[in-house]
Amino acid sequence: MRRALLALAVCGALLSGSSAAVQAAPGPVVRAYPYGPHPRQTVAVYGPSGERRPALVIVHGGYWAEDTDWSSQARWFAERGFTVYDSDYRLNSDARWPAQRADLLAALRWVSARHGGAPPLVVGSSAGGQIATVTGAYGAGRTRVRGVVALSPVATPYRAWADGARPKARPEQRRLRREARELAGCDPDKGGRKCWEQWGDMAARTHASGSEDAPLLLVHSARDFVPPAHSADVAAAQRVAGGRDVTVRVERGAAHGGALLESAKVRKAVLGWLRARA
Repeated sequence: MRRALLALAVCGALLSGSSAAVQAAPGPVVRAYPYGPHPRQTVAVYGPSGERRPALVIVHGGYWAEDTDWSSQARWFAERGFTVYDSDYRLNSDARWPAQRADLLAALRWVSARHGGAPPLVVGSSAGGQIATVTGAYGAGRTRVRGVVALSPVATPYRAWADGARPKARPEQRRLRREARELAGCDPDKGGRKCWEQWGDMAARTHASGSEDAPLLLVHSARDFVPPAHSADVAAAQRVAGGRDVTVRVERGAAHGGALLESAKVRKAVLGWLRARA
């Protein structure tokens, strides 16, 4: 329902050339804006406009295949001093990789322009964590992204492909395998050199360049269906490249993505990390 309301609001914005207010529960004012021509290339903005508050971009998860609702988390961050930009992007049914990275880059440019050119912070979840970590390391990522918090990032999609084929793979892992293949547009075991290059480009570790990349806080649970090994891959590559501001945090339990923020301890750690880099 939230995405449907935002879509209607954005249609109005496109017709009028201005923003459109969205009816929401009590809390920060929410407005929807297009950052590109595709219907999914939109951001929902939480928090007062015009105030000089740190910008925080949210990149939702959903196997690259569906929208997930981050409105409650967006309000929570907005109530703690950020202007929050809940960003949509083209799904794997709309376009193959790297369209999703291109969408986040476009959203970051749009947000940065509203904040005097300052690069925003980013929080990405699951598949959105993959997009966020890759974007934070793409080229001179630090010039576009102030820091990335990734919750259960699928940072090495080929690892997800392999895990999903195991005999005891969980249903979520089997789906992740299918959706990663859809994102890439080819089977890594059959697609040849160009296909391997595509899968490599989807992995955050491929782009690690150390000090040029955005700082990272990578969070998983111990029994996450996207295991901590994904973030260990990124951290190892960054450290080899000379990156120092990389933290991998593993929590007890099996929480995944946004559910990690249900822990008061994780919320405190994430909020403190973001504020230290705002």
